[in-house]
Amino acid sequence: MAVEIADVSKLDVQPGELPEKMAAWVIRQEREGEPKDAMQVEEIDVPQPGAFEVIVRVMAAGVNFNNVWASLGKPVSVFSYGDHPEHGHHIPGSDASGVVWKVGEGVTRWKPGDEVVVHCNQASYEDVEVHGLDPMAAPSQEIWGYETTWGSFAQFTKVQAQQLLPKPANLSWAESSAYGLTYFTAYRMLMDQCRLQAGHNVLIWGAAGGLGVFAVQLCKAAGANAVGVVSSAEKGELVKQLGAVDYIDRNEFAGMMRKGGETPDEEKARFKVSRDFAKSVKGILGDAPDIVFEHVGQATFPTSVFCVKPFGKVVICGATSGYTLDFDVRYLWMKQKQIIGSHFANAYECMRANQLMAEGKIQPVLWQVMGFDGVAEAHQLLHENKHLGKISILVGAASEGEGRREDGPGAIRAEVGA
Repeated sequence: MAVEIADVSKLDVQPGELPEKMAAWVIRQEREGEPKDAMQVEEIDVPQPGAFEVIVRVMAAGVNFNNVWASLGKPVSVFSYGDHPEHGHHIPGSDASGVVWKVGEGVTRWKPGDEVVVHCNQASYEDVEVHGLDPMAAPSQEIWGYETTWGSFAQFTKVQAQQLLPKPANLSWAESSAYGLTYFTAYRMLMDQCRLQAGHNVLIWGAAGGLGVFAVQLCKAAGANAVGVVSSAEKGELVKQLGAVDYIDRNEFAGMMRKGGETPDEEKARFKVSRDFAKSVKGILGDAPDIVFEHVGQATFPTSVFCVKPFGKVVICGATSGYTLDFDVRYLWMKQKQIIGSHFANAYECMRANQLMAEGKIQPVLWQVMGFDGVAEAHQLLHENKHLGKISILVGAASEGEGRREDGPGAIRAEVGA
């Protein structure tokens, strides 16, 4: 390819002008497999913006597990979704910070040179749900950089104008790219789906992970009391630093995890451990949780339904341990508990959450910043569970601290994981 990886931070065009070609990490269907093999650098035509679209020069991009799935082609291949059939390639990446470079017809709020963060929800402006219900309910709803072709691991990306948010001036490019997908998801789950209030008690699974670190901070900002479930004392101390009342090491209650297909005796033993866990949660919080923050799924869901107080809410956005859930429904209906599904966030929720970030009330939690040549390696680390937290990739930015315009709290640097 003509574009060298070492030169991705250099451009010979000014805002408003686009080069013909760009460097991009690309997945093609014929090489789906391990990220280290599926993801390769190619020279790709730079897209042009359509109506209400914007081309952003990517300064930094955040790594998420969704593009491990895109690499593997499992559980489903991305190539039958969105605009992939039209273009035949997939540029991964669902988190980005960058500079508006060119705007399409109809875009009036943004202009070349604006510094932005990109949220990852796309939907057609023609869907009525966008205008009266919620964009997340639109038939056309897609996650940019996973279900769409033009993700963030490239010199330029194409997005809808409604995806743009002002970049917090107190954060660098790398820090600004490290929170969107997980933070905005956690915000919708707690603030809008569960109406989190001061004094609420909240149980957070995976509290030191990508979602959990923001759930803990949101609880603190709202005046709620959080207890985090983690896998080590080191991660527990991070969770307390972020504002949790205390933490529970899940290894001490390993027997509560459902594997599926338990015999009656095994289920009886499992349930006994869940009861002990629930007592521990109640002992820390002073009462059963009003809200359980779920994203683990099969292994933890029966315990979540049991733990949450009568009329309480279990909110779930994923199922990393398995999506076939098996739980005793008597504890749901007889105690009038609620199960709430949640998926990412709409643009208004993203805007409100981003404002908290700009005010320093919520901070990114970042493990490592890598160069553009590290994209495949970073995703391989996620695939093999060898990462310890959020990874940011420098693209247009030449250094880790570049992009910070004002003093203020930046990212918390920590070794974190689920």
